[in-house]
Amino acid sequence: MKLAILFSVIASAFAFAPANTDSKSTALNAFEEELGSQPPLGFFDPLGLVSDGNQANFDRLRYVEIKHGRVSMLAVVGYLITEAGVRLPGNIDLAGDSFGDIPSGFKAISALPGGGLLQLFAFVGLLEIFVMKDITGGEFIGDFRNGFIDYGWDKLDKGTQTEKRAIELNQGRAAMMGILALMVHEKLGVSLLPGVSYN
Repeated sequence: MKLAILFSVIASAFAFAPANTDSKSTALNAFEEELGSQPPLGFFDPLGLVSDGNQANFDRLRYVEIKHGRVSMLAVVGYLITEAGVRLPGNIDLAGDSFGDIPSGFKAISALPGGGLLQLFAFVGLLEIFVMKDITGGEFIGDFRNGFIDYGWDKLDKGTQTEKRAIELNQGRAAMMGILALMVHEKLGVSLLPGVSYN
């Protein structure tokens, strides 16, 4: 019995001893100063996708994060606009179906004519292959200006550019969560939007 008490005392003493985390945290510290690493979480990589400190892997994941964030921002705006009843004028097909006849949300997929769905996927594919990519090796990851469009970006100082990039990254993260919540709640039949019923 005395031996068990002795071992429990020793074990409890080791529980409060400082752990040696130098080798593991070195790779994570490589990205601690990257854009998007901010309080309260700092650099957040719960799955350890870049725990090896591989910069090329981090850049690829950041590119994907920015791209998905941009698509999600457009998706949230599109979702809210169609839920508000705003539609393009005119007909969607030669049979005389109007854009106003197409419901919003997931119901729109089955209501679209087959040719319209094909056109939609072809358009997105063309954007993905030819437009939404970094051709010239931009200033930063996700810079799709390609020496063509500027909108005054080069006139901003470096601090303002970094701030704007951080805002875009955070808005994209919020939009990814936002569109996910809107889609899940639509499938559950519980609207997040006032005055909207999915029944």
